[in-house]
Amino acid sequence: MAISALMVKELRERTGAGMMDCKRMLTETNGDMDAAIDLMRKSGAAKADKKAGRIAAEGRVMITLTDDKKEGAIVEVNCETDFVAKDENFISFTNAVAAQCLSDKPADVEALSDLPLVDSGESIGETRANLVAKIGENIQVRRFQLLNAADADAELSFYQHGERIGVAVVLKGGDDALGKDIAMHIAASRPICVSESEVPAEVLEKEKEILIAQAKDSGKPMEIIEKMIQGRMRKYLAEVTLLGQPFVKDADQTVEQLLKASGAEVVSFIRYEVGEGIEKKQEDFAAEVMAQVNDAG
Repeated sequence: MAISALMVKELRERTGAGMMDCKRMLTETNGDMDAAIDLMRKSGAAKADKKAGRIAAEGRVMITLTDDKKEGAIVEVNCETDFVAKDENFISFTNAVAAQCLSDKPADVEALSDLPLVDSGESIGETRANLVAKIGENIQVRRFQLLNAADADAELSFYQHGERIGVAVVLKGGDDALGKDIAMHIAASRPICVSESEVPAEVLEKEKEILIAQAKDSGKPMEIIEKMIQGRMRKYLAEVTLLGQPFVKDADQTVEQLLKASGAEVVSFIRYEVGEGIEKKQEDFAAEVMAQVNDAG
């Protein structure tokens, strides 16, 4: 059967795939449009599997809240390059994943992957595979977290620094402007928890061991070393806890002082940064392009 330009155009509009791929699929299915779409979806899944081993350390963080600011979701979706992170199809997919997290509250990423997207009826996993085939990069939904402001006088605030950093804060008292300021501070200053009591014991022990080793090299008496360690631990706790840090907009006051002046309290926070903890592969641009050309072959 002769494959017309109109048939190729229709398949392209329905799938978003390239013209040559559309023509090839229609040729293989003898012009059967539905069969061509099925074949294209299978091909997309195969391409997604092929690219799954490639490092995806770029991408976007997205936060979405309910209208009453009582519930929210934060997600990270990864790709291989910052160019794709700005692609409209990738952005739309990330937004859809965040919305699905908020509405269906899946238990984990695997459960999220099986959820059907409202607009398309395809699962998130299927949509991701098709997007890999269309864009040509490994794309992964890496993680998400559901957010909840359970107390009656608490609500969620958030701040997003471009597409790479997202922070959500559960704030009691205060207002949304304060919540956004605190979230912005967390984005910039990277505290590991709200207060000293929340610092994990293993983190404290590790830091203390490092300080002891450094102090012993000084040759000072043990009683002096102990005082040095106590002082340095106090400084360390102030540096890593939200309440102990100087506020980024006014270094003359700590975040704790700012909150007290406003009659507010940070219950919890979550900070996501794209690619944190992922070991990035160092390649020059020419080698990266050549790798993609070889994969396409």
